[in-house]
Amino acid sequence: MIIKKSHKLIIALALIGVVIMAVTIIRRHYSIKVNSIKIGVLHSLTGTMAVSERPLLDAVRLAVEEINEQGGLLSQPLEVVAVDGMSDPEVFAAEAERLIEKEHVSVLFGCWTSACRKAVKPIVEKHRHLLFYPVQYEGMEQSANILYSGAAPNQQIVPGTRWAMQKFGQRVYLVGSDYIFPRTANIIISDLINASEGEILGERYQPLGSSDMEAIITDIARKKPDVVLNTLNGDSNAAFFAALVKAGLSDLPLVSFSVEEGGMLAWNGGQLTRHYGVWSYFQSLPGEENQRFVNAYRTRFGTDRVISDPVEAAYVGVKLWAQAVQDVESSEPSRVDPALLRQSIKSPSGIAAVDADTRHLWKMVRVGKVRPDGQFEQVFASSAPLRPYPWPGYRTRDEWQVLLERDRP
Repeated sequence: MIIKKSHKLIIALALIGVVIMAVTIIRRHYSIKVNSIKIGVLHSLTGTMAVSERPLLDAVRLAVEEINEQGGLLSQPLEVVAVDGMSDPEVFAAEAERLIEKEHVSVLFGCWTSACRKAVKPIVEKHRHLLFYPVQYEGMEQSANILYSGAAPNQQIVPGTRWAMQKFGQRVYLVGSDYIFPRTANIIISDLINASEGEILGERYQPLGSSDMEAIITDIARKKPDVVLNTLNGDSNAAFFAALVKAGLSDLPLVSFSVEEGGMLAWNGGQLTRHYGVWSYFQSLPGEENQRFVNAYRTRFGTDRVISDPVEAAYVGVKLWAQAVQDVESSEPSRVDPALLRQSIKSPSGIAAVDADTRHLWKMVRVGKVRPDGQFEQVFASSAPLRPYPWPGYRTRDEWQVLLERDRP
């Protein structure tokens, strides 16, 4: 009888131990799920912009993994919730709404094209949320709910155009995709060309994703410009570059404002012998901080991967946000947002500092010649980072808004 009671006691204790262990595991799992800080990542993983945007998701993941390896934020891990915007502004808007309302993310990192950013802008403003936008753009915008970590017009379009005209000549041809960024960029470019007494020989636009370049190439060949300024986005560039080569125009000076290292490699931008890009960051930059970043990215995602300005800006955006979260000891957008305006960090491209007046970053200007491997060999750089001016100062903000509304397609 004593032995039987002993067995029962042992079994009971064992069962209690199993229950305690199971409860502990469940609590730990539940705690991680409930207490993680969710961040939403909204980029095109399919469609015409996928080649350009996929690497930006990886940049965010790398930054998040580095933060989690150091203990997370506020003693909580970060959790990435990534969605595919499908290169479609309507999908971007719907997914931004879902990420905020259903997934309860603390911040959004995303968008490439201005069409997609403008689709997401009213969503984050309605919810008083926060979006980090990592791509150079046409400016003419400032939102209390967006942090712009890409270049403003005076940090890319304006100095790039001036450099091209000084280097190659005043007779310019403009090619772009038919949406907000190229059309607005070309208004700024046209102003500069006219002020310099230059000449615009042609201004052509193609729908995003279009590969029909025959009419444009024929016109370029006939007019023989000194330089072509290219604001095509996405894989239309592959067709454009190939058409230039086929027409015997591979030596024509071309300055591309929206094709980064990944695009140059994927779309054979290096087959053109005088092809240039204007950015604030190149993978090929020297410096210990950049080498650490490049090595970490390629170790994590593959030694064949290339890194671009928007990739670096996406990575830096996460680090700036995390630093602001630590400062205010909260991931609530309403508390993080004011703290963002006083942030600066050491980044792969130099010191990344937020300009509180414009919600953009101070940026270097760099011009690089495209190498056959898609990388850039820097041929020009500003002497110091430039303060951002999203509204070019030769018109008032109101004058710009009237002009853009009038010229809206």
